[in-house]
Amino acid sequence: MEIFGVLAAVAVLVCFLLLRCCRNEIRKLNGDKEKWPIVGMLPRLLINSSNVYDYTAQILINNGGTSKFKGPWFTNMNFVITSDPKNVHHILSDNFANYPKGPEYRKMFDEPLGDGILNSDSESWREKRRMIQLFMKNSKYRVLVEKTILRKLVRGLFPILDHVSRKEISEIIDMQDVIQRFMYDSICISVLGFDPKCLTIEFPEVTHAKAFDIMGEAVFYRHIVPEFYWKFQKWLQIGEEKKLSRALQTYDQFLYKYISAKREQVLNEKEAADFDLLTAYIRVEMKEHGNSTASNKFLRDTATNLLVAGRDTPAAGLVWFFWLVGKHPLVENKILEEIRAANFLQEKDGKLRVFSAEEVSSLVYLHAAVCETLRLYPPVHTNHKAAIEEDMLPSGHRVRRKMRVLISFYSMGRMEAIWGKDCLEFKPERWISDKGGILHVPPYKFVAFNDGPRSCLGKDVSFIQMKMVASAILWNYHVQVVEDHPVSPGLAVVLSNEKWLERLGSPKDAKLASC
Repeated sequence: MEIFGVLAAVAVLVCFLLLRCCRNEIRKLNGDKEKWPIVGMLPRLLINSSNVYDYTAQILINNGGTSKFKGPWFTNMNFVITSDPKNVHHILSDNFANYPKGPEYRKMFDEPLGDGILNSDSESWREKRRMIQLFMKNSKYRVLVEKTILRKLVRGLFPILDHVSRKEISEIIDMQDVIQRFMYDSICISVLGFDPKCLTIEFPEVTHAKAFDIMGEAVFYRHIVPEFYWKFQKWLQIGEEKKLSRALQTYDQFLYKYISAKREQVLNEKEAADFDLLTAYIRVEMKEHGNSTASNKFLRDTATNLLVAGRDTPAAGLVWFFWLVGKHPLVENKILEEIRAANFLQEKDGKLRVFSAEEVSSLVYLHAAVCETLRLYPPVHTNHKAAIEEDMLPSGHRVRRKMRVLISFYSMGRMEAIWGKDCLEFKPERWISDKGGILHVPPYKFVAFNDGPRSCLGKDVSFIQMKMVASAILWNYHVQVVEDHPVSPGLAVVLSNEKWLERLGSPKDAKLASC
């Protein structure tokens, strides 16, 4: 029977690969037909894979905000997808208990995320969230985040941007790579108390940072192929699953070694060590379980989840922010005018200027520009849920028991019903009230930080980080988008740029910087 099972899996796999290879022929034959016998809607999805986010948005717009996807037979790829705010609030808040992440989600993220908060449900998730919330409310954590960002700007980011921009012919630089390195160093310091120094002029290849990226790529791959396919690769240790296994080995070797060293440091310290989240967790674990290494797996999973959440989402948001501001010079000018008008500049001798958390908190227009970026390009573009029991959505769509439900956050930013006819425009002004403050938009409409009980714990910290980095770069440098360079959201778990380079101009002169 096992042989027949393998043969069936191989047959479906061959069909799947043939569909991918014959996309152009399918395009000619398919016309307007969305659903095919046996293969369902998969051909249409493959045809539009290069612009899948906008394709999904258009499908949802055409169907009133909610649609059902029918995958090939035997692949368990059927789901409901929605961008309707009423459905979103129902799923994420009103009927939260019926919509956990679900077993399918856990399978895809199992090895990288383990039992961390991003991969947990029910009581396990509640306990992990309670602990993280406790640590993040600690004033020491807020101070650490601010000090880390300021230090990385001055010692890491500015030297690189100076090096590039002071050359006779201004170089083209991949700002996505720069920002990701910046955020990886920063979050490693905040979580692990360790600076991997990815952000240097040499752009070194740090093995555990590279492994971290490969893990993310492999997890997304599991999203776009049938489950049997990636499990077949995992069994044979080929393709993306082989890459994932090697990356996990490299990453875990680094992290477990560091956890053991940190545990010894905490055990032997005579005075309180500097605050970081791993140290805080180790103290709690040692208090409850002694110096047992049995909890190292828990610490590994916790640290990995915090690193994922703390690097990828703010990094993606910043990359899109600089691209959008680079394409809209009037927005850049308004941000600079707001900084000048704030009257907290104290620079001397033309030195590069950085801004504190308190200072950027008063910059309303900058905050609005960041919100507008996250509206159009939410780092987490899709939220995955699975129904425990059968349910009826407010839109009238029935969700069967155990059925997957996807919420397209990317599509929600492009819905006229939510944002008006100018929904595709980059317009920070939409966030500013008549009284000059930031308008409150319900989280089931502005979903960049989720809604309901699983709303993002790091929302405030993310805003501070993004505004500190954005203000420092815009004030001290001029970012230009390379003309005619193709830009499109890449296929990944986090909404990053697939192809984008930016050109950095010379540093602004002291006269302009001191105005």
